Amino acid sequence: MTKATTTTDETLKFQDLKFKNFKNPSFLNLFLFLNLLILLNQTSASQSSHPKPPPLPLLPIPSSHQLSWQLTEMALFLHFGTNTFTDSEWGTGHVDPSIFNPTSLNVTQWVKVAKDFGFSKVILTAKHHDGFCLWPSEYTDYSVKSSPWKNGSGDVVGELSQAARLAGVKLGLYLSPWDRHESCYGKTLDYNEYYLGQMTELLTRYGLVEEVWLDGAKGEGEKDMEYFFEDWFSLIHQLQPRAVIFSDAGPDTRWVGNERGFAGTTCWSLFNRSATKIGDTDPKYSQEGDPYGHDWVPAECDVSIRPGWFWHASEVPKSARSLLDLYYKSIGRNCLLLLNVPPNSSGLISDEDIQVLREFAELRSSIFSNNLAKGAILSASSIRGALTGARFGPRNVLEEGIGSYWAPDKQQGNWVLYLDFPELVTFNVLQIQEPIQMGQRIIEFHLDAVNGKGEWQNVMHGTTVGYQRLLQFPRVQSHHLRLVIDKSRADPLVAYLGIYLDSFSIVGHASHNHSNSDFNSLLKPLSKLNVSVI
Repeated sequence: MTKATTTTDETLKFQDLKFKNFKNPSFLNLFLFLNLLILLNQTSASQSSHPKPPPLPLLPIPSSHQLSWQLTEMALFLHFGTNTFTDSEWGTGHVDPSIFNPTSLNVTQWVKVAKDFGFSKVILTAKHHDGFCLWPSEYTDYSVKSSPWKNGSGDVVGELSQAARLAGVKLGLYLSPWDRHESCYGKTLDYNEYYLGQMTELLTRYGLVEEVWLDGAKGEGEKDMEYFFEDWFSLIHQLQPRAVIFSDAGPDTRWVGNERGFAGTTCWSLFNRSATKIGDTDPKYSQEGDPYGHDWVPAECDVSIRPGWFWHASEVPKSARSLLDLYYKSIGRNCLLLLNVPPNSSGLISDEDIQVLREFAELRSSIFSNNLAKGAILSASSIRGALTGARFGPRNVLEEGIGSYWAPDKQQGNWVLYLDFPELVTFNVLQIQEPIQMGQRIIEFHLDAVNGKGEWQNVMHGTTVGYQRLLQFPRVQSHHLRLVIDKSRADPLVAYLGIYLDSFSIVGHASHNHSNSDFNSLLKPLSKLNVSVI
């Protein structure tokens, strides 16, 4: 591990001088001249016109389908089946299939709700623990073909796959390993063959499937048997090469360790699959990942909009502000948010759930549509290949996405991004993204702002970034900010930087060393001063 020392480094000390004696023209001229010398010294003496290549990726790195999964950011989970009609969560497997009769089922509505409110994927419980199949499987009669819905000729999976494809929404499927109906469950070889037969149906009939969702759920006292997970994984990747496989322990994405929708404040995509077992994982390890992990297995946060996973008439959805809090604690902690929104017994997503999702989308838009950092003048402690162009310059952090990034020069003692604003800015949210295609690097970082005395003062500290980090703290006002990377597994890379004002969340505390109220009381003398950086 390498460490950037921000309190003693001479370059940082020099940068701090720009907020002292800035009314003296001679000092400003000297500052500009010396800053130019520093820039020249930090770049190669070579005058080659060839651009500097990117740094080497830091292993492990995500596969192409893991990258696509991460960019999805949010998905809707759709728990639907016989439990929807029996007011239960875990069905017995012995309910008469005639109970399944959604009179107004409209999967196009499900997909439209997902797309309209920012969810790029839908994942359906094609078979839950009760064993009832939402497609006409050849291996059992306990399915939609034995129900009165569409006179037994319906296919929920087929209809959803077509609606999703037409809308440009990704499709995922959940096939429960635990089956309380199938008679061969408990006979290891027979059931594994049965399970793979059903998996093959799902992955060969319905076009592109981009996520296969598995878990280790099984009730106490149930039949003991072994799941041949590695065989399952191999078949899934063979039939659907672009699909990611979710389980407690990967192989492509992992459970976050709880069903409440939040990750640890430190959350690595790095993981050691060999240290985990599906159905028996350490929740803390799942929440935080492993900075020394050999595998890339990012976390997925699953949570339901209602108290239960299936629809119940007596339950009400969470508020939009509650979902916003989960957004910060899942997507804002380097994870994907999988929000369960269960269709009701009519076969529709309920109006009250839709209203909450609409408000949730409006909150996100209100907060994150205006990146205040775009109004700043940016500079950096150093730039990789600065003499041959601005390919890795600090302005890259204002370009949305992770394709471009700021990279410091090699073997520097400090890693800092400076933001200088012509007007006073008020904010309480920091967004940082790493180009994860180059590996997850940042271990620790902090944000400082200049107070009314012209001194740097800490706003907050954070650990790990990954694909995206969102950090909240009490409101701060300043003209001058600096993001300091304190520790990194290699030279840090920053793909995106955002500063926002969230007027809706209530932040009770933040990880910073100084009172923000005291900080803001010092700002008034600085409000008329403007200092820019080269």
